[in-house]
Amino acid sequence: MEIIDRKKDHIEICLDKDVQFDKFSSGFDDYNFEHQGLPEIDIDEIDLSIELFGKKLSAPIFVSSMTGGLDQGEKINKNLAQACQNLGLAMGMGSQRITLEVPESLATFQVRDVAPDIFIFANVGAVQLNYGYGEKELNYLVDSINANALFLHLNPLQEAIQPEGDKNFKNLIEKITDLSKKLPFPIFIKETGCGISKQLAEKLNNTGIAGIDVSGGGGTSWSLIEAYRAKNPFQAKLGETFKNWGIPTSQSLINVNKISKDKIIFASGGIRSGIDVAKAITLGADAVGIAYPLLKPATISVEAVEEKLKQYIEELRISMFCLGLKSIPELKSNNFLKRI
Repeated sequence: MEIIDRKKDHIEICLDKDVQFDKFSSGFDDYNFEHQGLPEIDIDEIDLSIELFGKKLSAPIFVSSMTGGLDQGEKINKNLAQACQNLGLAMGMGSQRITLEVPESLATFQVRDVAPDIFIFANVGAVQLNYGYGEKELNYLVDSINANALFLHLNPLQEAIQPEGDKNFKNLIEKITDLSKKLPFPIFIKETGCGISKQLAEKLNNTGIAGIDVSGGGGTSWSLIEAYRAKNPFQAKLGETFKNWGIPTSQSLINVNKISKDKIIFASGGIRSGIDVAKAITLGADAVGIAYPLLKPATISVEAVEEKLKQYIEELRISMFCLGLKSIPELKSNNFLKRI
């Protein structure tokens, strides 16, 4: 089936090809912390924990949305979820649209057997609201995997380049606003590697959504992934042309943080170290999502995923130690981050 083949292609291309932006990064390298040589704290007393809708997370890090819908996706999701359970982190699911089109694929997203306690984001494209999805379908997507919240992802560039893409993005703000009032769980708007602009953040302010994941440019390029999937040179050229399209994650984060004062703000897109996590939180993120660096480990084992996540967590802890900061609120309000 076409949707299954597409998901299979996405995983294989991400594992086998270079699908990263090559003209600019997520932008965090443009900033540097002023090292504090005498931190005056004990590293063992640093508290990385945060709360998300009453659920305590051990660190402001979550596994960002990746995959599902096929056997390999099930293995990946189970390994990611169990690692999150073991480490006390949150997880975003890959797009669940396939579960409504291929009902037998639902099991590939059901991870509560290995992760009974984690905060889970269900996920589907916002554009599907123009293709028959509404209150009933979104409730199903959340309930069917016992999720805590829902990502409505935005991927206009990817849909425009895909020959089979859904390209009608009209009147979605109105539909998002309506659903935010009706649905019993928090809704987050999430880009998919191109970032959230100031103008869009302003439009989202009055929708009733709980938060925004800026998911900026500088990491994985879904345009380039679609170029590798292309069946003809014309389609491949489109994907290649737009491979560096987007707002760098750091800039998108700054923009949204200025405008969306009452929203929870996540940063994802090109987060490649715990130092990046620390910088993102200082620039306004409440939590930070990681996807691409965890994909290959998730094809191997739970332990491989844990090892990678522990690296990010320890790098974040050391960053805070070298700044003399004992908690995430202190990190959010520090004035040691300078643009280079």
